[in-house]
Amino acid sequence: MKKLKHTTIFSSVIRPLVSEEKDKYLAMASALDVSNFIPEIDTAKNIDLLPIAFNACVANRVNRNGDVIDTKTAVEIFESFINKPINIEHNRQRVIGTILTAGFSEFGTDTPVDKDRVANGNEPFNITLGGIVWKVVNNDLSDMIEESNDPTSEHFMKISASWELGFTDYNLLVLAGEEKNIENAIVIDDPEQIESLKENLKIFGGSGELDDGKFIYRKVINTVIPLGIGLTETPAADVKGVFVKKEEVRENLAENREINSETKNKENISQTNINNVIKEKRLAMKINSLKDITDENLKEVSASAITDFINDELQQSVDKYESDKKELKESLQAAKEVNEKIEKQEGDTRKELTNLKEDIAKLVDEKEAKEAEEKFNQRMAHMDDVYELNDEDREVIASDVKDLDDDGFETYQKKMSTLIRHKNKELLAEEVEAQEVAVAAEIKTRKGVETSETNAKQESEETEEAVAEALENAEAEASTVPVSTPAEEPTVHDKFRRAFDVDQWELKE
Repeated sequence: MKKLKHTTIFSSVIRPLVSEEKDKYLAMASALDVSNFIPEIDTAKNIDLLPIAFNACVANRVNRNGDVIDTKTAVEIFESFINKPINIEHNRQRVIGTILTAGFSEFGTDTPVDKDRVANGNEPFNITLGGIVWKVVNNDLSDMIEESNDPTSEHFMKISASWELGFTDYNLLVLAGEEKNIENAIVIDDPEQIESLKENLKIFGGSGELDDGKFIYRKVINTVIPLGIGLTETPAADVKGVFVKKEEVRENLAENREINSETKNKENISQTNINNVIKEKRLAMKINSLKDITDENLKEVSASAITDFINDELQQSVDKYESDKKELKESLQAAKEVNEKIEKQEGDTRKELTNLKEDIAKLVDEKEAKEAEEKFNQRMAHMDDVYELNDEDREVIASDVKDLDDDGFETYQKKMSTLIRHKNKELLAEEVEAQEVAVAAEIKTRKGVETSETNAKQESEETEEAVAEALENAEAEASTVPVSTPAEEPTVHDKFRRAFDVDQWELKE
C-alpha cells in the first residue's frame, strides 16, 4: 500500500437505528430522517447488526482540527468510503463494522441532496455515510450507540464518528475572525509561503493564528484517500445527523422478538436457577488481560466483563494518546521557544558582526585615506625638493600623482626628470655656482690687470723718486769729498747704476 504523506481526522455525531425494545418513540423519530441513507439491511433476520448513519464531515467548512476539504475533493472521494472499516478510536485492530452507503445532505438541515446540486457550488454541505456495526463484537458499545440518541440519557450525543483521510499535499487558507466557510478565504498555494507559515497550523503545534489576528487552516488536495471510520467521544467537526431504519422494520423486529420470547418462556422456567448461578459467576469474573480471554472462559464470562476490559483498554489508550499528545505539544512548544531564542541570538550576532565589519571597513578606509594623503604629501614635498616649482606647476603635478601607485610614481619621476630638467634645483645650483666662479675669475682677472697697472705706475713713481733722491745724494757726497782726495767725477752711467742698485730699494707691503 502506498504510504501517504499526511493524515487528518474529521468527526461527526453518530446516530443508530434505535430499537423499539429500547424506546419506540426514538425509533419513530429515527425513521423520519434516515430512510435515504441507512443501508438496506433486513434487521429482522440479522438481529446481530446495528445499522447506523451519520454526517461524516462538512465540505467547504473548516473543522476543529483546522482542516478542510473543498467541493472538488468531496465529490471525488465520497464513494471511496464504501467498504471501509469502522473501528474504535482509529485502532485498525479493533474493527466493529463497515461503511455501505455514501451521499450528500444540506448542512444544518440534513436534507438529502444529489451530487449535481453540490458539485458546482462552494457553500457548506455534508458527506453522509451509512453502515453497520456488528453487535456480537461489542454489545455494550452497540447499546451505548443507541442510547446516544436519547436526549434523556447521560450518553446523549456522546458517541461520534471520526473519519480519517490520507493525502499527499495541502494548501493554506486564511480567514478573518470566527469565519469557517472557505468561500471567503484567501488561498495560499505557493510552496515557499506554505513552508514558512505551516508552523502556525494547529496540527504542527501552532496556535492557528497569524500575527495580524487572522486564522490559518489546511486544505487537503491532490491524492486524497478515506482510510476508515473510528468511533470516538472527541469529535472534531461541526456535523451531526440522525439516520435510522424505517419504522415498519423495527415493528417487525419487535414482533418477532416478542413471539420468540413467549415461546421460550416456559422452556426457560426450569433453567432459571441454573442461569442465575451462571450469571452470578459471569458477573464475578473480570478480564484483566488478553490472556484471560480463552475459549473456556468465554463460556462463563459475561459480555459486560469483556466490554469493561475493552473500555478500560480503550480508555488507557485514549489517556496515553492524550498524554503523549500533550507531551509532544509541550516538547514542540519548548523546541519552538529554543529555536526562536537561537534565531534571535543568531540575528543579534549577525547584526553585531555586520556592525563590526562596517566599523573595520570604515577604519580601513580612513587608514588608507590617511596613508594616501601622507604619500601624496611626501610625493609633492619630494617634487618641491627636487625642482624649482611655481603654483601652476604644483597644481598640474598634484593632479597627475594623486592616483598613482608606487610603480606609476616612479615612472612619472623618470618622465619629469626629462621634461622639467631645466627646473632641477641641483642643476640650477651647479649653473649658479659655475656662473659665480666665472664671474669671480673675471673679476679677479680684471682686478689683476688693474693691480698690475697700479703697481707699475707706483713703481714708476717710486723709481722716479728714487732716481731723484739718488741724484740728490750723489750731489751731496760730491760736495763732501776731502780736499786731499782727488775728486773723481762719476759718470752718468755710474749714477744710474747706483740709483737702481737693489740695495738701494725699500720694499713696502
